[in-house]
Amino acid sequence: MPGNVLEAERAHLAASRAALRAMREHAQSLSADAAGDWVSQQVLQGLLDQRVAALADHPDAPLFFGRLDRTAGDDLPSTVYVGRRHVHDESSRPLVIDWRAPISRAFYQAGPADPMGVALRRRFGYQGGDLTAYEDEPLDGRALGQSRLLTEEIERPRTGPMRDIVATIQPDQDEIVRADLGVTVCVQGAPGTGKTAVGLHRAAYLLFTHREKLSRSGVTIVGPNRAFLSYISSVLPALGEVKVNQTTVAGALGDHAHPEDPGVAAVKGDARMAEVLRRALWLHVTKPAEGVLFTKGINRYRVADHEVSEIVASLRGTTRYGPGRATLAQRLAHAVLVQMERRGESPDDRVQDAVARSKPVKAVLDAAWPRLTPEQVLFRLLSDPEFLAKAARSDLSPEEQQLIVWRKPYKSHRSAKWTAADAALLDELGDLIERTPSQGHLVVDEAQDLSAMQLRALGRRCRTGSATVLGDLAQGTTPWSARSWKTVLDHLGQPSGEVTELTLGFRVPREVLDFAARLLPSVAPELAPPRSLRAGAGSLSVRRESDVTAALPEAVRQAIAQEGSIGVIATDSALPALSAALETAAVPHTVLDPDSTGDDRVLLVPATLAKGLEYDHVIVAEPAAIAEAEERGLARLYVVLTRAVTSLTVLHSRDLPEELR
Repeated sequence: MPGNVLEAERAHLAASRAALRAMREHAQSLSADAAGDWVSQQVLQGLLDQRVAALADHPDAPLFFGRLDRTAGDDLPSTVYVGRRHVHDESSRPLVIDWRAPISRAFYQAGPADPMGVALRRRFGYQGGDLTAYEDEPLDGRALGQSRLLTEEIERPRTGPMRDIVATIQPDQDEIVRADLGVTVCVQGAPGTGKTAVGLHRAAYLLFTHREKLSRSGVTIVGPNRAFLSYISSVLPALGEVKVNQTTVAGALGDHAHPEDPGVAAVKGDARMAEVLRRALWLHVTKPAEGVLFTKGINRYRVADHEVSEIVASLRGTTRYGPGRATLAQRLAHAVLVQMERRGESPDDRVQDAVARSKPVKAVLDAAWPRLTPEQVLFRLLSDPEFLAKAARSDLSPEEQQLIVWRKPYKSHRSAKWTAADAALLDELGDLIERTPSQGHLVVDEAQDLSAMQLRALGRRCRTGSATVLGDLAQGTTPWSARSWKTVLDHLGQPSGEVTELTLGFRVPREVLDFAARLLPSVAPELAPPRSLRAGAGSLSVRRESDVTAALPEAVRQAIAQEGSIGVIATDSALPALSAALETAAVPHTVLDPDSTGDDRVLLVPATLAKGLEYDHVIVAEPAAIAEAEERGLARLYVVLTRAVTSLTVLHSRDLPEELR
């Protein structure tokens, strides 16, 4: 009987793959020529191309991973196959139901206490794309044991980018994934709890559930660096979502990378800078020295300086700077038109627009409300101590003002070299001048590392939408790292966001997680220690070596003998020597850079880039050096030690940090 069941399920898989091919071929056969004009043709062709891309089959990613045998007496099918996307045959009969559909929720949530109208849940096991096993879970009130197939899928070694977790989503993760579009969710997730995957799957779920709305307003994923984006890049396309923008904070705000002292960056990133920038911008609006004298033929029309001052005062601070300047021009023109009408003339809107563009009005406008760019305002603020003091008032101390002002000012705003902290300030000024467009949904990962000003900048991009905020307070490695998610949500402009916590890990072995958790009392004492479902006995090896660099090649060879990816993590400065040692030992490897995750099985990973990444086998070289390399070095070490999903090897010649002993 089991063999017959397996053959029947394989036949259904083959039929589903054939139906998906037919759906894709049909999409490829459609033409955009039916559109009435060239522009419409291009738009329609783009939509058709997206449809074809979304229907691509991935041979090593099973079309379905579960089945529900339902008892509910409704119009829906009694047997439902749950998979990565919807597949139907030529008669529109569903062969696979998308995991995001409401009927699929029971696959993740049904249990003995609430079977949700399901009699039997079946899980499938695969080798590559071949269906090789199945496992039945009767929902008849009896307690369910641990699923062997579910455990194997969670622990399966892999190389390359992150994969989707649709087959292994847990009930608490599913609640987050299916949260309503209007709700901003903040996920505090310990290492290995799948918070990043949950955020990506929530984006996919929202796109499925609110396709029309979000296709107009957009969805963006914001990650900490380009290596991280490369690592997660295949998750959404594998779920059929190809139209999602993935970017970094630098990509969203401006890729300004001039180096800067962390103390300076911390002041610039403080929320108090928002008020300083607002004052700095509006200090450029001044009382006009003279009124408007407009001449038309032999007629002269004058708007007195006191009247101009009243108009400027009535607008100042009531609008954004750019629209305010345009409104001032129209108000001055209107004042001229009032005088024309008093003299019996009948000017229309065209006359008012002409007056608003005239030289006399422009002269007053440039003097009282000059045209400005964010770069001009910030350049003046950072190069003129007196102007900075006037804008800062008591918000910044004299010491802080002295810290952020340029010691050697640039010649102009065009030649200035801006930093990552400056990018957030420029963005704030840009929004004060012209409103920043908002998107429908924003997913922000590693949010604990963002400054208040960076959070404000991202918040503007979802001010009329919602957000999924992901992070771990224990993994905060910047001097301005968040200590509270409520503070993060406030800066993001989403104070009503819901904070939820994932503490149960599925990826990091218990032995490894317990070892890393020794650091928690020092880096995040308010957090509960994370727990792991994976026993992982023998997954941790801590070895003292007389020469860590010389010992590395043998440690890597031992890892290569096992299945899965390998990450060697060390301080950024140690990587050249470690790479040279591997080269001498003829061990193929790649040194990870910010632009890619690398192609080799063995990767040398700078500790500063390790966040968000994971490897089956991790080798950490000299933990004490990682802890000493930066102000929040122990938090960085916590990140590094929790990147392993199968084994962790720690090589050290120096004493371990006291917290780990």
